Amino acid sequence: MDDRFNTAAGWVLFAGIVALGGSIASGMYFHADSGELPEGAEPGYFVQGEETDAGADAGPDLGTLLANADAAAGEAVFAKCTACHTIEQGGANGIGPNLYGTMGKAIAGHAGFAYSSALSEKGGQWTWEAMNEWLTSPRAFASGTKMSFAGLSKPEDRANVMEYMATFGGAPAKPAPAAPEAEGEGDDAAADAPGAGPGAVEGEPADPAQAAGAMSADQPVPSANAGGDNAGATKID
Repeated sequence: MDDRFNTAAGWVLFAGIVALGGSIASGMYFHADSGELPEGAEPGYFVQGEETDAGADAGPDLGTLLANADAAAGEAVFAKCTACHTIEQGGANGIGPNLYGTMGKAIAGHAGFAYSSALSEKGGQWTWEAMNEWLTSPRAFASGTKMSFAGLSKPEDRANVMEYMATFGGAPAKPAPAAPEAEGEGDDAAADAPGAGPGAVEGEPADPAQAAGAMSADQPVPSANAGGDNAGATKID
């Protein structure tokens, strides 16, 4: 009996030592406390995420996007909205209000629909700018809105949807595209400055010939007869 007990106890002790050693070894390898892998080690898998760049170009302005918007493309994107909205004149309210004539009208102004207080207290009108913000993120535009739609991340999609909506009941005037910035505006101004040119030194003429022929206002002008009346004259018999 004692031998069997000792044998069993030995195996239990051995198993415990093995488990403890394995725990220590794995802890040393994976650095569980720091969450970092040792130099040269690679993770077991990689989760692909969306990278963002705070310094990335914001893209075309709203006026430029709307100038190139396509109502037909907007209709395809608007298909996402038809689960909750109708847009035809006289269409019924659904989970969301009928959207006919929405562009340019008062926010939360469709009669017969119970808007959330977050939107009904927003005030203002559905301008192109306001609708662009709403379509970007309804919750950011009106915190507490009942609309669960996350928004349209692509500026072109938003412009196309607004262009499509504008064909149902009209819309206010579009914002004008931003004027393009003239390239090298400062360089052109410097190039047009008097005396400017390759190798020109500030305060000095760029043309060596001009410098050689320049006369100071303080110097006397040489007389045409300098050096004698007969200097350089041709004798005529």
